[in-house]
Amino acid sequence: MYKLNEKVDRINTSSLKWDGMKLAFGKNELLPMWVADMDFSPPTSVIEKLKERMDHGVFGYTIANENTAQAIVDWTNNRHGWEIRPEWILYSPGVVPSIGMAIQAFTEVGDKVLLQSPVYTPFFNMIENNMREVVNSPLQLVNGRYEIDFADFEEKLKSGVKLFLLCSPHNPGGRVWKKEELVKIAELCKKYDVLIAADEIHADIIFEPHHHFPLASLDPAYQDFVVTFMAPSKTFNLAGLQASFIVAPNEEMRKKLTIIQQTLNLTSLNTFGMIAMEAAYRDGEEWLNECIAYIEGNINMIDEEISRSLPELDVMRPEGSYLVWIDCRKTGLNDQQLRESLLEKAKLAVNFGASYGKGGEGFIRLNPACHRSIVEEGLERLKIAFGS
Repeated sequence: MYKLNEKVDRINTSSLKWDGMKLAFGKNELLPMWVADMDFSPPTSVIEKLKERMDHGVFGYTIANENTAQAIVDWTNNRHGWEIRPEWILYSPGVVPSIGMAIQAFTEVGDKVLLQSPVYTPFFNMIENNMREVVNSPLQLVNGRYEIDFADFEEKLKSGVKLFLLCSPHNPGGRVWKKEELVKIAELCKKYDVLIAADEIHADIIFEPHHHFPLASLDPAYQDFVVTFMAPSKTFNLAGLQASFIVAPNEEMRKKLTIIQQTLNLTSLNTFGMIAMEAAYRDGEEWLNECIAYIEGNINMIDEEISRSLPELDVMRPEGSYLVWIDCRKTGLNDQQLRESLLEKAKLAVNFGASYGKGGEGFIRLNPACHRSIVEEGLERLKIAFGS
């Protein structure tokens, strides 16, 4: 058993989640249930390996060796049934930088890049910051879960889109796309000669009976136009160590990404990020399974208490990821009023849905990857915000 129920004090550790609220919300006196990192210590094996390296005492330039690549290969095979090759792997400090690299590698200034809102805010930022055009095919909310409007998706692909950014599992809605949905996405992109950059950073955190399928694994032909972004950062709470990887089976696409990496001099991992990644993928599965069970208990609590005490809120129960997307539209509050109720009245920090694009208005994203007492306090603060 791991000490997932041990409350860790993160204040004054330069934690974005705990110490960065003033920057994000104008005040620190809030209960932080916002940015997507956990309050849990990572697997013991990760900490032990980091301590071993610390004791060595020399921290010069580091190269990712074949052991790191093999750990990734074994993890993707064992966890997802996807057999990749070490030579397909490129390293990156994070998935968001990888998205930027893909946009620069596969499109030109002014090109159209497709996304599906509501979606992780940096999708918009990276397209716009790289002077490309955002093309949006909004997801449809059907019976409390998101579905893809494939007619609209195809029309948008026809408009001259060069690259599609797929969020799988979906953030913030928590959808784990079914195999048939992913195949339809891939076949349409193939038909219209659109490349796919698949953000699969939440792939390891899936709730039964759902199953994550890496898009590129579903057909060998898809490997010619799909690159995949993964990382141990969400899975094992290692975001601050800045270690992720890109799987690019197609040699031409891999070369284009490598050129961008070399242009930016982002071709390697930092010493501790590399060690943590390898250790987590080698020995972290038991910890992860316990972590998923603990988080699911928190989600159950949120779902049950909101259903009982706050019926004007609708919880979109996640199929994957540890984020809870809550529909607040029946409260009648606009986005500014939502902010005032939650931040000023309830002193609760959440992510507000409007920042995720069309379809996010009137929603909030809540992070329950924390000690259960924080979830309990968060629910009481929701009642303060929305109670009569």
